[in-house]
Amino acid sequence: MTGLYYEEFEVGQMISHEKGRTISESDNQQFCDMTMNQQPLHLDAEFAGDTQFGERLVNGLYTMSLAVGLSIPDTTDGTIVANLSYDDVSHPKPVFHGDTIHAQSTITEKRETSDGERGVVTMHVEVFNQDDELVCEFKRTILSLKKPE
Repeated sequence: MTGLYYEEFEVGQMISHEKGRTISESDNQQFCDMTMNQQPLHLDAEFAGDTQFGERLVNGLYTMSLAVGLSIPDTTDGTIVANLSYDDVSHPKPVFHGDTIHAQSTITEKRETSDGERGVVTMHVEVFNQDDELVCEFKRTILSLKKPE
């Protein structure tokens, strides 16, 4: 268990997630298949070649999901009760096959639950490509365990 308990999160704390991942064509294809998203911009090279991007884009939900996965060891691994929400998602730049993404989370809010037994933590997650360009960002709100007595 490497995640943080509610008491260990501090507003303003920035957590850089060291692991990154290079996204393959297969990753994107499998995610689209599993989610039944057959958008040709993600899957059809000829179609995507005629767009402003000139090639297929990685599914934005995969980029977001991968960022959450990359952040878990440093934030919520074994210390989460539930993910409560994902808000204000944006994709300012596209992600392509072969891009390597990494993420960082900044704690923006925290409060105890009304019964005082757990805590709600909100973090701003930023996702960058290999050139350190911002490709995705969102708010993630979690229900966190408190440290055992």
